[in-house]
Amino acid sequence: MSQGQPQRSPEPVKYGDVFNVSGQLASQPITPQDAATLQAAETAVYGKTIKGGPAAVLQSAADFNERCGVVGHDDMTGAVRDRGATVAEADVGGYRIVTEAVGGQVLGQYGVPLEMETDHSKSTVASGDDDAVTIGEALEATALSAGNKPVDKSDVAAIQAAEVRATGLGHVVAGGVGAEAQSAAAHNMQTTRDEEKTTLADVLTDASDKLIGDKAVTSSDAERVIYAELRNKDDPSTNPGGVAAVVAAAARLNQK
Repeated sequence: MSQGQPQRSPEPVKYGDVFNVSGQLASQPITPQDAATLQAAETAVYGKTIKGGPAAVLQSAADFNERCGVVGHDDMTGAVRDRGATVAEADVGGYRIVTEAVGGQVLGQYGVPLEMETDHSKSTVASGDDDAVTIGEALEATALSAGNKPVDKSDVAAIQAAEVRATGLGHVVAGGVGAEAQSAAAHNMQTTRDEEKTTLADVLTDASDKLIGDKAVTSSDAERVIYAELRNKDDPSTNPGGVAAVVAAAARLNQK
């Protein structure tokens, strides 16, 4: 390589890289003031920023973009300037369903227990077979089979789908394993050195303890997890030893 060849500028982290958004917002770099706006909305509701929540992901991405010089500290995306950031709540069946949005588009929706559950009050395995493999156990097995794999968006989708099936809430839980996976993927997008990236083992080793409910894996659970992983990959195959593959194997074992 010639010494005179200019170095490529780093690519900014955009909304579409870490959230399921569409339109112009998906192509916009995440800015510091976007993160500050959503953090203020979260703080107004909870008194703090939720660990692993959308505001924390925004802040991580915005810090990277600012360090790389692709956005300024006072920059704000037009959609956020025009429509702001919101945190809306609704109490449903003993859970507070929280929806967080910027610029009118949802970044995250999850259930927060109105009363924190203790370990003995967690949902039990929905099967008469005590030997059935649970979703939490399948996630922990993934930490062994593909533990060194850096977390990416396909892993996030699969983990969140598994969490939703395990809890039965229909939403990702704030501060849960799905939120932690999303935060890990955002961190990894900003990290060039593989040894500094967050791996599946980092997120899933104690997955059962991070789930507020668990159940035996069924073929229906496996189908949802496989679909979530595949729709977030460029090739039509699941990750070797990854979340979808292990959940599918657990479902087959439970059918025997």
